[in-house]
Amino acid sequence: MIRRRLLAIPLLLGLAACQAPSPRMAEAGTAPVRVVFFNQDSAALDEGGLAVVREAAAAARAAPRAPVAVLGFAGPVGSQGYNQALSDARARHVADELVAAGVEPARIAIRPRGPVPFEQMPTESRRVEIRIGG
Repeated sequence: MIRRRLLAIPLLLGLAACQAPSPRMAEAGTAPVRVVFFNQDSAALDEGGLAVVREAAAAARAAPRAPVAVLGFAGPVGSQGYNQALSDARARHVADELVAAGVEPARIAIRPRGPVPFEQMPTESRRVEIRIGG
């Protein structure tokens, strides 16, 4: 019972803050997944997000034969159509930044995933994942 309360405190604090978490790199299988987070109703990249995209572009340039997948997500609040369009806009914005940083457009597959349920925090659903290779 006490453990549940302790686990709920960070979740509630995160919900109260309602700001995007820091960009991060997660492991998915063998290829690292670079994750960029967005604010609610936004496809704009902040400085932290731009840094993740630039690092991903450098990794993509270092592996010139590897495909690059850009997966866009949105939270479940709002209509299906709106969130599908928002996930697409997020993925396209990230893909455009990858191209601007020297990644060939033909290597990039844009995959808007649309709305997904909240995970640990609502902000984690508002993201783009960049996968290079695998």
